Amino acid sequence: MKKSFIAILAMVAGGSVVYAQDTVVNPQPVVADSDTISAASELSEVVIEAPRLVRKADMDLYYPSESAVANSKNGMQMLRNLMIPSINVNEALGMVTSSGEDVQLRINGRVSSIDQVKSLLPETIKRVEWIDNPGLRYNGATSVLNFIVANPAIGGAVMTNAMPALNQAWGNYFADFKLNSGYSQFEVWGRFKLTNKIKSHREYKETFTYPDGTSISRNETSRGGIMDNSMGNFSASYSYIKPDTTILMVDLSYFKKFSDRFLYKGLLSLSDGTDDILLHDMHGDKGGTPGLSAYLEQHLPGKQILVVDFNASFYNGRSYHDYIEQLDGGDLISDVHTLIKDRNQAYAVEANYIKNWNKSRLTAGASYTANRNRSVYENLGGQVFHQCQDKAYFFAEYFYNLGKVTLTGGMGAQYTSFNFRESDQGNSSWNLRPQFTATYRPADHSQFRLNFTTWQSAPSLAETNVAPQQIDGFQWRIGNPELKTSSSYMLTLRYNFTLPRVNGTFGVRAFTSPDAITPRLFWSEDRLVTTYENSRGLDNITLWLAPQVEIVPEWLMLSGTLQYRAERMRGKDYKLYNHNWSGDVSVMLMHWGFTLTGMYRRAQQDLWGQTISWGENISMIELAYNWKNWEFGAGMLMPFGRYDQGSKSLNQYNTNESHMRLDMRIPYIQISYNLQWGRQKRGAHKLINADANVDQSSAGSR
Repeated sequence: MKKSFIAILAMVAGGSVVYAQDTVVNPQPVVADSDTISAASELSEVVIEAPRLVRKADMDLYYPSESAVANSKNGMQMLRNLMIPSINVNEALGMVTSSGEDVQLRINGRVSSIDQVKSLLPETIKRVEWIDNPGLRYNGATSVLNFIVANPAIGGAVMTNAMPALNQAWGNYFADFKLNSGYSQFEVWGRFKLTNKIKSHREYKETFTYPDGTSISRNETSRGGIMDNSMGNFSASYSYIKPDTTILMVDLSYFKKFSDRFLYKGLLSLSDGTDDILLHDMHGDKGGTPGLSAYLEQHLPGKQILVVDFNASFYNGRSYHDYIEQLDGGDLISDVHTLIKDRNQAYAVEANYIKNWNKSRLTAGASYTANRNRSVYENLGGQVFHQCQDKAYFFAEYFYNLGKVTLTGGMGAQYTSFNFRESDQGNSSWNLRPQFTATYRPADHSQFRLNFTTWQSAPSLAETNVAPQQIDGFQWRIGNPELKTSSSYMLTLRYNFTLPRVNGTFGVRAFTSPDAITPRLFWSEDRLVTTYENSRGLDNITLWLAPQVEIVPEWLMLSGTLQYRAERMRGKDYKLYNHNWSGDVSVMLMHWGFTLTGMYRRAQQDLWGQTISWGENISMIELAYNWKNWEFGAGMLMPFGRYDQGSKSLNQYNTNESHMRLDMRIPYIQISYNLQWGRQKRGAHKLINADANVDQSSAGSR
């Protein structure tokens, strides 16, 4: 009885504290139910530990344990230590994925990068919100991780991290500095990723079939290759923070891609008995992107918030492709050189209005994005192409709680337009985006969630540009300016369960995109041309199980995902099917300051057009030790298995299969250092983020 009374008092006190903090950083209502404790609450020296996982109607909340905090030196390590089911965290490669798809990362509601998440102090992370059915305000994101960060009582912080490889020119390096003065905060951070001349080779074979039925096969024997992928980020920001009233933030950034190059050499053997052909195939891009961001958040009476965000970016770079075929004697058969120079701009502004009541929430917003692209094709005598892209988006969404049932419904409308100045070709369209979610929780340990969502995908610069690009001796690529914006529809049913030491999700998802933009191949005389079309649609159904098992509490944990997908793709003159199993598994052992982690992922295979492609099949193992402000670690990428990333084409005119192999068995060390001092204010974090990602051209490659 005494324990129950203390627990009730702790819940009331904890809920009051949570509400006071969340009104600043998270404008979502606190629903009065049995899971309002969001942190360990202390009362008369009796500590009540909150459940590590709390399921809300529209998200799952994960609270870091003391051991997870103690064994983390940055936000990425914290996310890894939480071991959220269905989330794959790879700090070495800087990736966060779910079921093979990228996860949108946010900090207190605003869109953030991997580097910004890495700069978070673990002690300041109150909880992590996992949203696997994002609403209309997330503008098409498949899933969202939102880090809720509290006010740390420190005045400054320095965070550094270095992860060099021991056998190759590969590594990640990061540093962050924060300083506060009154309501102001200054922050500077930078990151450098090195990947230089990593050994690689390609396994490739293809068959070309002519309209008259004759065919020729080419089999490529690898003679080696290299991959470069080095880039750097720099950001400097100023924030003015007056709690509960105003947040103003200005950020200047610069992203530099030093080199993103793939070079292959091989020997082509032809089925018609002609002499073997020496092959040289190189493609890549490089360039820089400065950016400017300005953000204003104003809290109004009556639990109202108005937020406005502006972003601008400018890309200046080039994309290239060199493809040479020659006989052993030196005679050239094909000599293809493509060089595209881009000077592209992007501007975006977004405004949201949020109104909270006790059991409901209204969110409405509008955004506008403009892309202005200028591409110079040096291989076409300096021919210039200009493209304008405009997007406007409006939405309204309402959330309401009915006890065990919660409902969310909304409608969005998107306008997209693109036009080529030189040919005056282009297209424009309006599309509606309805969305609905219903959640039913019969008990604290189980929850059902039904979600219907829609979104649109506008054609890219590469898909619409009419400039012809030669790929090799047979193949060319030409964009289609008559493409229309495609629509996608998805219905998902999830069952979330929480048992002693076990929690997870079982789900089924049905997806259709009836006018998906896909490649189409046709012969034009002796050229096999790739263009793009609005197809007759892609349909798939996916089933998955994602459990997390606490084998030994606070010591040993296991999580993973097992997924099955079946899909059908229909184009102008084909119908194809694909089904496959995929998944990942992670294990983590923490004790005495040591953290041992292991991970293996088998990538899913995706059917798009007449091509089946798959991402990285990869494994990793790492041992780390925390000592005061330091963390020391050592690990290896691909300790077992074989790195594989590739695709295969099922087109009637060109069937091929390609496997990219990298020398990714890379041992590495990792050193992290955190220093904190004084009284520091909470960093400025956006509730929205206007998308001003600048577009760029892509030189075609095999």
